[in-house]
Amino acid sequence: MAESGAVAQGSPAVGAAGSAPAAPGVAGAEGSGAAVGSARIALKKAQLRSSPRAKKLEKLAVYSSCKAEGACKCNGWKSQNPPPTPPPPTPPRAEQPIAVNLLEPCRSCSHPLGDHVTHLENVSEDEMNRLLGIVLDVEYLYTCVHKEEDADTKQVYFSLFKLLRKCILQMGRPAVEALESPPFEKPSIEQGVNNFVQYKFSHLPSKERQTIVELAKMFLNQINYWQLETPSQRRQRVPTDDVAGYKINYTRWLCYCNVPQFCDSLPRYEATQIFGRTLLRSVFTVMRKQLLEQARQEKDKLPPEKRTLILTHFPKFLSMLEEEVYSPNSPIWSEDFMVGSSGGQIPRVISAPQVTRPLYYTNSSSPVELPGGGSVSPARKTASALETSLSAEKRKSSEPSSHEDTKKARVIGDIPMELINEVMSTITDPTAMLGPETSLLSAHSARDEAARIEERRGVIEFHVIGNSLNQKPNKKILMWLVGLQNVFSHQLPRMPKEYITRLVFDPKHKTLSLIKDGRVIGGICFRMFPSQGFTEIVFCAVTSNEQVKGYGTHLMNHLKEYHIKHEILNFLTYADEYAIGYFKKQGFSKDIKVPKAKYVGYIKDYEGATLMGCELNPSIPYTEFSVIIKKQKEIIKKLIERKQAQIRKVYPGLSCFKEGVRQIPIESIPGIRETGWKPVGKGKEVKDPDQLYSTLKTILQQVKSHQNAWPFMEPVKKNEAPGYYQVIRFPMDLKTMSERLKSRYYTTRKLFMADMQRIFTNCREYNPPESEYYKCANLLEKFFYTKIKEAGLIDK
Repeated sequence: MAESGAVAQGSPAVGAAGSAPAAPGVAGAEGSGAAVGSARIALKKAQLRSSPRAKKLEKLAVYSSCKAEGACKCNGWKSQNPPPTPPPPTPPRAEQPIAVNLLEPCRSCSHPLGDHVTHLENVSEDEMNRLLGIVLDVEYLYTCVHKEEDADTKQVYFSLFKLLRKCILQMGRPAVEALESPPFEKPSIEQGVNNFVQYKFSHLPSKERQTIVELAKMFLNQINYWQLETPSQRRQRVPTDDVAGYKINYTRWLCYCNVPQFCDSLPRYEATQIFGRTLLRSVFTVMRKQLLEQARQEKDKLPPEKRTLILTHFPKFLSMLEEEVYSPNSPIWSEDFMVGSSGGQIPRVISAPQVTRPLYYTNSSSPVELPGGGSVSPARKTASALETSLSAEKRKSSEPSSHEDTKKARVIGDIPMELINEVMSTITDPTAMLGPETSLLSAHSARDEAARIEERRGVIEFHVIGNSLNQKPNKKILMWLVGLQNVFSHQLPRMPKEYITRLVFDPKHKTLSLIKDGRVIGGICFRMFPSQGFTEIVFCAVTSNEQVKGYGTHLMNHLKEYHIKHEILNFLTYADEYAIGYFKKQGFSKDIKVPKAKYVGYIKDYEGATLMGCELNPSIPYTEFSVIIKKQKEIIKKLIERKQAQIRKVYPGLSCFKEGVRQIPIESIPGIRETGWKPVGKGKEVKDPDQLYSTLKTILQQVKSHQNAWPFMEPVKKNEAPGYYQVIRFPMDLKTMSERLKSRYYTTRKLFMADMQRIFTNCREYNPPESEYYKCANLLEKFFYTKIKEAGLIDK
């Protein structure tokens, strides 16, 4: 919260997962107070935890009770209760001297400071670091207590301050003591929104229903990072409201949701999972108004594919939800929702991201830096941030070599190269490739297409630059480096400027700079470790007024090309939980291909961050990859059109039956093979019943043991899947199949295969393609048919 205590109820980030929570006592520029405060604490913790053990003991000594002989009652010279007047202001990030060494006397009891930490001599490093984390949280809350002017908020900060102070003395784990523990109301906001989606939109087709699910997720994330107004502010705005009830929820929100975002010693919960309809009613009206207002203001900044979703669908979604939030008879807030029709509550289909540490969404369109220094996580605001996706890098030849093709083994079902070449000849015209469906203004166009065109026209250019101690400084390069330092500092407001400057001008670091009209508008700072076979990505940003143009994607693609030329095929970077999605779209994953021995000691570990890696494929033309994919799609489209033209051909009817013929082979029907039909493999029918039983039993056991078999082990329960038995007329599951097998029901392989196939068909009919159940069915089906073929029951 701001120093004045007069914080607006929310500062929405439309299209992202919510606005950044305001850290108490921090008045950050551009609404990034929480980001700056949280990053500063994380940076201090990382520095302190990497310091020598003696320094750690000095820090803990001033907060620990004296263990000297004579029953000294000193609890440390850091007062357990803050003084009534605030301390004098200190410069930002100034380190306060605590003690020279453990031999100095305590300022309270005069015993050597070392007597305060005798109980920590044999404590592990992990426990020591945990206590140090609590110490820094205590110091931050100490500042908050004095800077906060709102009485209710100040009281909560003070209570949490005393709680953490007590945990240091007793070496305990913080736990907020309250009459009630989370969750405070059922159903939760998250479950209520799930019920709303099911109640209002379950009849929609899969594609339209998925759009609603995306809107619901967006809304839930907005609530999780919404700033509640203080009880005093609410009293002024809504005098007739139940202020006492709101104050209780506000206090709970501070203790369980807000403060733990910057004091990670305290357990953190998602607001949507521990609060229910009461809290939602108190914020919904103002939240809806501000969300829609910002959407209108930023409509020109929204990417085309998000514009309709946010400007058209989101307002309608909020209006419908508002009716259910304030309606006294809405069924979605009933704990036995949908029981009457299906016998139980609906399964959860929407969930906001689960986090145990704060996830920072900025109000500006800047990337977010990784707390603790080192690597940067370019988190993004979905509606107006870096447009990034796995794209392509340029090569001299983007066409597949016919010589290479001759070396590849032919696969059954492969399309003949003659047909491919024939189709290619019809779409080599650039106007055909950039038709109305794939034009630059289309939602189907590649994200980096505009940037690629600008590069061809000379509007933008890319240069890998860096500082040097051996060569005479180049004025232009130095100016570009200064420009990069300014871009990174502005777009990464929570990262210390000194740290950014040090790395950008460090001769060991290089930066891929994006130049437009002679000035720097973005870049990626990195450090190469050729001997270890990887590069660490440090900063990545594009200036805010040049975003949503595909520059971020094109930057990363050029960086990939640069490293392939230098034979370094692995990227490593640390990402907080909000940046993980960004890096995934760039081809990064948590599955690190670089051996641990190669990077340990070269990249420092950061608390609350995830190490991610990207392995480059030297045969992929990254900067042109999206063009190649587009061409492939066009080829497939033309092939489909040809196949459909063949299928539509009308053949003369069969006259053989009039002449007394009773039966003919299916494949002899004119046109049947042209549709793609093939005779079903007959396989081997096992005549010995015992042998068939043994074979089917083995296959069924293998299927049941598969990791994707868990959704199909038991019959579907009515209370877990409402309306299931109205949709699925012939249910089947693995338990029923086991019982049928035991009773010798399966006298032929066809009966067994039909029941198994029914499981997969039912699943795909009831669940949407993007669901986890649908994916499990596909994977398990492939596994099943592999085992059937291995057993020789069908032809391979």
